[in-house]
Amino acid sequence: MHVPTQKIIPNLWFDWNAEKAVAFYVSLFDDGRVTSVARYGADGPGRAGEVMAIGFEIAGQSFTAINGGPHFRFTGAISLFIGCSSQTELDALWDKLSDGGTPQSCGWITDRFGVTWQVNAAEIGAWVADPDAERSARVMQAMLPMTKIDIAALRQAYDGG
Repeated sequence: MHVPTQKIIPNLWFDWNAEKAVAFYVSLFDDGRVTSVARYGADGPGRAGEVMAIGFEIAGQSFTAINGGPHFRFTGAISLFIGCSSQTELDALWDKLSDGGTPQSCGWITDRFGVTWQVNAAEIGAWVADPDAERSARVMQAMLPMTKIDIAALRQAYDGG
């Protein structure tokens, strides 16, 4: 049995489609893997033998997915940020997440399972927090009209070009 070492593990609640969601998420990343599967017993609330929870890792981060039913829904109030080091990586993740998903502005996308992701340049945090207010403003002005992020355009805005 795999015991995660991180102290806080995000737990994602699904409406009985956790297995499909986890299979999708682990396929997004080269290091993605399922680490554990727990099944409902005779006392439910799911049918005995059905998957109750699945532990998984993507990009070195541990998660749990639970088949909890329709009681809770995801919102954009919480999202998963992916800092991409290249446009190739960003494009591949964007294309996969947008398949059945809903692209939004500034690199945000809600996937087919309702989870919201931010697919952006790894440097975006440093760029928008730069103490040089003009540099930061240029990056924000360049990013605001984007749906899928163009890393080179953001870098150019940051550099003043």
